[in-house]
Amino acid sequence: MKIRANSIDIEVEDTGPGAPGEERPAVLLIMGLGMQLVAWPAPLVQALVNAGYRVIRHDNRDVGLSQHLDGLGKPNLIWQSIRFKLGLTPQAPYSLSDMATDSLGVLDALGIATAHVVGVSMGGMIAQRVALAAPQRTLSLTSIMSTSGARGLPQARPEVIRVLLSRPNGSSPQAVVDHYVKLFQVIGSPEFPMLEAELRANILLGVERGFYPVGTLRQMLAVMADVSRADQLARISVPTLVLHGKADPLVPYACGEDTARRIPGAKLVGIEGMGHDLPPDVVNHLLEPLIPHLKAADIRATTPTP
Repeated sequence: MKIRANSIDIEVEDTGPGAPGEERPAVLLIMGLGMQLVAWPAPLVQALVNAGYRVIRHDNRDVGLSQHLDGLGKPNLIWQSIRFKLGLTPQAPYSLSDMATDSLGVLDALGIATAHVVGVSMGGMIAQRVALAAPQRTLSLTSIMSTSGARGLPQARPEVIRVLLSRPNGSSPQAVVDHYVKLFQVIGSPEFPMLEAELRANILLGVERGFYPVGTLRQMLAVMADVSRADQLARISVPTLVLHGKADPLVPYACGEDTARRIPGAKLVGIEGMGHDLPPDVVNHLLEPLIPHLKAADIRATTPTP
C-alpha cells in the first residue's frame, strides 16, 4: 500500500497491529542500498510475526514502488567519489537523515508511536539515524552488516569493487539478473551459499517489480555524504544489537566491531561464514540473538523506572 511520509509516496507492507487490546509491538525493517522491501526474506518476517510482532517493511525513497525523485537528476558519482577521497564531503541530493525521517513518517502514517528499528547495510545506517533523531520512539536498534561510516575503516575487497563498478551487459531483465547474480555470488556468504536458481528468482522479483538504478546512485551519495554519524553514535541510548558476518567482503567485520564500540552498551554478535546477504541459514543465525534482544527491550520499555 502507498502512504504519504515526509512529503513522499512510500510503498509499505504491514502485517497488522493484532487484535484490539492485544496490539503487537512494531518492528520496522529498513532495507539496504538499492534494495526493495521484498528483499527481506519471508522466513525472517514470519519468525518475527510468530514471536508476537507487527512487522513493517517499506521501499526507501528512490527505489521499488516508492517515489522516484527524478527531478534531482543523475549524480556524477565519479566526481563525488574524488571529492570523498580528497577528504571533502560529497554533495548529495538528500541525506540519510532525510531517509530516517521517511522511516519515522511511515510510523506516523500508521499511527505507531514506538518501534524496534532493524536495518541491514545502508538500512543499518538509516536505523542508526532513526535512533539518534528519535530515541523516544525507538524501542531498540539492530544494525546488521552495516557500519558507522568512520573514515579509515577497512574497505570492500578489490574483486567486489570491480563487480560493483561494472554494468549489466544490456538493459534486458535477463542481462540485469545476470549482473546481480554475479554480484551476490561475490559478496555472498561462503559457508551458506544460496542455490543459483533461488538467487535468480529473488533478483528477478525485484527487477520486474521496480528496477531503478539512478535512484541507487542517489542513495549511494547519501551514504558517502553522511560523514558525521560515526562521532554521533555515542549519543545513542537505546538497547542496541550489532550483527555482522565475519566473512563479509563488502562491509568487513571490523566495521561491525567499530559500530558496536561506538554505541554505549551495544552487543556485538559475529557470525562465522556470513557474508553480505541473507540466505536461509544466515537468517536462522540472525534470529537467534535478534528475538531475545527485542523481547528484552520490550520488558525494559514496560518496566517502571524506580
